[in-house]
Formats: sequence, structure tokens, C-alpha cells
Amino acid sequence: MQTGPTSFVTIPALIGESQGNSDTLVATLGLRYGLTSKSEIYSRASFLHNSSRSSDLSVISSDSDDRFADAWAGVNYQFKNDNDTPAVLGFAETALSEKHRENSASFKSWMLGATTYKAIDPVVFSLTAAYRINQSRQDGAVDYKPGNMLLLNPSIAFAVNDRVTLTTGLQWTNRWADTTDDKAQDFRRTGSDLLLGVGYGISKVSTLNFTFKGNASGRNGADLRLNWLHTI
Repeated sequence: MQTGPTSFVTIPALIGESQGNSDTLVATLGLRYGLTSKSEIYSRASFLHNSSRSSDLSVISSDSDDRFADAWAGVNYQFKNDNDTPAVLGFAETALSEKHRENSASFKSWMLGATTYKAIDPVVFSLTAAYRINQSRQDGAVDYKPGNMLLLNPSIAFAVNDRVTLTTGLQWTNRWADTTDDKAQDFRRTGSDLLLGVGYGISKVSTLNFTFKGNASGRNGADLRLNWLHTI
């Protein structure tokens, strides 16, 4: 489940499930603090509610789950301003805590990435590339390693007026298989999604962003995100 442009919450799947459907609600609280005009630190914590229904032959079952998902901290830095050539920003973050089926892990997952953008008023072209590195961690009696992931996200934003901005873009992901005790539980998967969004400036310090992500290839499902940004 994706909770931001480069942030994800891992939701373990049931092995051997023949047919199923699920709805997941993720609530994320994040804080950002500007250290300088070019750098800031940030953190976020996510909590999830999952409701799933499944059928196996003639047996139909349902289940729900409410739990803490994970907490991350990171830093980003603007290496170059947008002038004759596009701006370049880099970021790095690590998982302070990740909850799995039985155990929790700390500092076992990392995300490294960069964003470049070029503003040609009233349009902004941007490209984000990120790589998530997951290390092995203990989960119950097994040694569990979530698959690493590569993400590419080109997008275009159009400022309709001083309050409304429309965005559209594509997201391509490549995720390697999860492993337990060094045995692959799946295969490498790729997927592409269409992103559509609208941002609304409530005031000079408060903004709402709605983003719809619809699957184009690789998997089924859709996400709807609502982000509220308030500056103090």
C-alpha cells in the first residue's frame, strides 16, 4: 500500500489464497522541519485497518486487522535550483520500526532517491527515482527479507490558478521476491500505474491534495490518497 510519492506500507499476503478481496485504510501522520533553505528532516508513522474476504472452494471467510504499520525518518537536500537546467533534490530515509506478522524490526529498510523538476509557468515537469533496500530480519521462527524495490515516477503539474493545481503521471515499480530462510516466496514483479491528482490551497499555510492511482499493468487494485499539509 502506497502512502506517499515514495513511501510504502508492506501488507503481508496469505500464502495459498485462491480468491480474495480486501480493503485497506492507512492513516499516516508526518512532520517536517527545515534545517536550512536547502535541507529538511522529516518523520512519519502509519497505522492500518485491513478488511479481507476470501473463498477457497466452498469455504468463505472474512477477517479484519487494526495495527501499527511502521515509522520512518529521513532527510532531503536540494543540490541544485531550477534555473537554466532542472532542479535536483536527493533524499534518504530509514525505517525506525516495521511491524511484521510476529516481530518488529528497526533500521532494516532504507530508501534512497532523487527528484528533478523543471518549471515552465504554469507547468512543472518532474521525475522521481527511488530504490528501497530491505535487509533480512527475524519474524517469529523464520528469517524474513522483503524484496527490494525500484520506482520511477514521471509527472506533470498544471497550475490552473493560485489555488488549484492538476497533476498527472505514471509510476513504474520493479519489486523482487520476498524470501524466508533464503527461499523465494514469489517471483520478481513489475507494475505500472496511472496517477491523477488535484491540489487545493485552503490558505497560505494549508493545502489539500487528492491522488487517485489506478493499475495499468502488473496487478489489480486502485488507491485513493488524501494528504493535508499544514505549515507552521
